Amino acid sequence: QVQLVESGGGLVQPGGSLRLSCAVSGRTTNNYVMGWFRQAPGKDRKFVGHIFPRSGSTYYAEDVKGRFTISRDNAKNTVYLQMNSLNPEDTAVYYCATDFDGNRWSTWGQGTQVTVSS
Repeated sequence: QVQLVESGGGLVQPGGSLRLSCAVSGRTTNNYVMGWFRQAPGKDRKFVGHIFPRSGSTYYAEDVKGRFTISRDNAKNTVYLQMNSLNPEDTAVYYCATDFDGNRWSTWGQGTQVTVSS
């Protein structure tokens, strides 16, 4: 059974950077598309980006494009979300996900809190 465990969240000042990790167990990261999402307080969960299997190509939501980068380390079975130029609007719980059937993502991690504040 696949399990996803996020880590790396915390408090960061505006303009700062964080790197989130999503450790995957039960399968290899290079065979499945992996996604990142976030949920701000009182709001719906929103798509951040994803990385395709094999090719490693990525796709991002418009509000993070150019600031966030998704990558993976197949040897460590881990997917990363590098976040730069953070602003308070990036404050949210960040989740990684997999098992995308073209319509929905069915396997989720527990999330990690990111707070951007001075």
